[in-house]
Amino acid sequence: MENFSIKINPMTKNDIDGIIDIEKMSYGEHHWSKDSFYAELSNNLAKYFCAFDINNKLLGYAGSWIVLDEAHITNIAVSPEYRGKKIGEALLAKIFETCYKNMVKYLTLEVRVSNTPAIKLYEKYSFKSLGTRKGYYQNNNEDALIMWTENIFWDKFKEKFNENILKLQKEITIL
Repeated sequence: MENFSIKINPMTKNDIDGIIDIEKMSYGEHHWSKDSFYAELSNNLAKYFCAFDINNKLLGYAGSWIVLDEAHITNIAVSPEYRGKKIGEALLAKIFETCYKNMVKYLTLEVRVSNTPAIKLYEKYSFKSLGTRKGYYQNNNEDALIMWTENIFWDKFKEKFNENILKLQKEITIL
């Protein structure tokens, strides 16, 4: 795999049209609206990031809500032509970095039971499935796995996280 360079910045209003394009490619007609993303920009709980290539092309985005000592990952999506280049993993790592800075102990998310690449990524970062939400996804009534981390400040967790980050840094350059 070639080493790919990206930069990750906080989401701005200027990013939303590109985000909607990625949403449509990723989720079809059942994607978030522009208004939803504009609302996230004014939501004090929300932390959203965008990944760009060196030419400022939007490649993907990720978001979470931080409530007390928990973060709920709301979405991670990468433009289909850039999947498999570690961009989603870099965005996930940025969410973890934000959680560490904000003393957030636990992360949670829902993921389609059929989304094997995403599930493998989350498992790599020590998320565990703790159940399902039946019929969670509106477009096809697909179930969602509910995934959680243990306390990210535990030594065992931090060791695995740091090991993953070192591997990631060898595969992608984050400017």
